[in-house]
Amino acid sequence: MSSVVEAHGRSTGLVEVLDRILDKGLVVAGDIKVSLADVELLTIRIRLLICSIDKAEQIGLDWWRYDHHLSPGKQALSAENDDLRKQVRALERQLAAAGRRRSVVGSR
Repeated sequence: MSSVVEAHGRSTGLVEVLDRILDKGLVVAGDIKVSLADVELLTIRIRLLICSIDKAEQIGLDWWRYDHHLSPGKQALSAENDDLRKQVRALERQLAAAGRRRSVVGSR
């Protein structure tokens, strides 16, 4: 019976810790430098932020909304937007050419 109580106490403690981390946020930062004979060859900077989506939005992080790898439906929408822009440019060129023809015919 005591093992059940201990397991329940640990899971409650873990839930509280996770809740606090997601609510407040947790930043892990570190640098790795590789040097040879006092000459720095490589530096790797690692920054890890763990928090809830709500907290991330509060601090101005929302990159996942615009990452096409995380929202593949947006990629098709972006391609459709590009096609529509090309069509609009083609129509604008046709209108400009028609306007020039009218001005040439009107000046005769």
